[in-house]
Amino acid sequence: MSPRVAVLGAGVAGLVAAYELVGLGYDVDVYEASPRIGGRIHTHRFGSGRSSPYVELGAMRIPTKHRHTMRYIDELNLADRVRPFRSFLSDANNYLSAESGPVRLSEAMPALLQALRERLPGSVYREASLQFAAFLTLTVEAVAPVRMRGQLVGNVMLTGMLVDRLDGMDLRPYLPEQGRPARLGEFFIDNPGFRSFLPLGLDGFIDDILTETSSDLVRLDGGMDALPRRLADALAGAVHVNHKVVELRVRERDVVVELVHADRTIVRRYAYALCAIPFSALRHLRLYDFDPDKLDIIRETEYCSATKVAFYCREPFWLDEGISGGASYTGGGIRQTYYPDRGSALLASYTIGEEADQLGRMSLADRHEYVRQQLAKVHPRILEPGMIRSAVSLAWGQDEWTRGGCAVRWGKDVGQIVEEQELASTPQNHLFFAGEHCSKNPAWIEGAIESALDAVDRIDADVTGSYPVRRSA
Repeated sequence: MSPRVAVLGAGVAGLVAAYELVGLGYDVDVYEASPRIGGRIHTHRFGSGRSSPYVELGAMRIPTKHRHTMRYIDELNLADRVRPFRSFLSDANNYLSAESGPVRLSEAMPALLQALRERLPGSVYREASLQFAAFLTLTVEAVAPVRMRGQLVGNVMLTGMLVDRLDGMDLRPYLPEQGRPARLGEFFIDNPGFRSFLPLGLDGFIDDILTETSSDLVRLDGGMDALPRRLADALAGAVHVNHKVVELRVRERDVVVELVHADRTIVRRYAYALCAIPFSALRHLRLYDFDPDKLDIIRETEYCSATKVAFYCREPFWLDEGISGGASYTGGGIRQTYYPDRGSALLASYTIGEEADQLGRMSLADRHEYVRQQLAKVHPRILEPGMIRSAVSLAWGQDEWTRGGCAVRWGKDVGQIVEEQELASTPQNHLFFAGEHCSKNPAWIEGAIESALDAVDRIDADVTGSYPVRRSA
């Protein structure tokens, strides 16, 4: 008889792990501290119905190359909901923030070149080199957190060296066209050695930038929360929300889990447990009999904050400005603004890192008003009386259930990254671990799924005495 397994956390990693364990014949109990499932997939609806306008306060896009995620979408009968995700600067009428004020992407090149020439006075470079460098700098400025931006945007010497190197390359296949950004992804694929020219931290972040700005992204029409909901439905009542884990005690042959539910303490013993709680939250629990190395990685794994602010508007006023989707670089303290393909629920601000923390520390009223005033510099109509019907936001760095947006390994070499991943995923006797922080794809649904499959294989191998299947490979 297979032992009953406790799964701690009902984000994607926990739900996938439970789904796969049930498929292997195990009984599971899934415990989620918050009132909802999904973890950092969080679809907010401005209304009670499934057809109400909605925004994604968490994960909002899936790279089609993420094969595990796409497989579960197909397996859970969600393939008919897959739609293209229109990314940053995918619409010629999207705005860019410039020193002189907002400018359309289709009209941006003169402003970008002027700004770059002002940073490199007296230099003579090819127009092609300047154009490509301008878009690379713009993308880093728009997407990266403050510390990453400073490595390039604020470094005149490095910028000059970068343009100088570009001057000796054939850039014609990658140059921006009228109303379209430069083909950065293709450039870095075709010229992998160019990465070594960038500072280590920025080199590591380039992958995130290229993925976020790719044209090969999709979303789930009707809300990304369909994925965790389908997984939970398949578990037939095994998921228990509002059950907060407060203590884990690892023993030789079992794991003791202490929970709080409805102000009542519950202590349960399991032969096996799988922890899918983010380390940023796990480090605040009482942990007993963990190895020192495991405690170190739990305490030291770095998480990047993320904050999203959304407005449900009276009307989609951006359509009158010729914008039908995609995202603008709105700059300031709000960074990126995403427009829906239909409807009037606007993701007014998406920030990461230091700027996300600054917004996150504000009261809700102050945060929403700040974003409204900043957005008005690009879209003055947002200030019209009654334009905003409702506002919502989520600061993941301050959220008590996650205490961080996602795990990051920026600025680390390959050896450090592999070591951290191995330490994060290493079990403690019969306590196993999953989550994007345990994977080679942190910050993505794919990483959460990949880690869950790996943990399930490890548990099943330990129970049966067989060699792990390694379905996550």
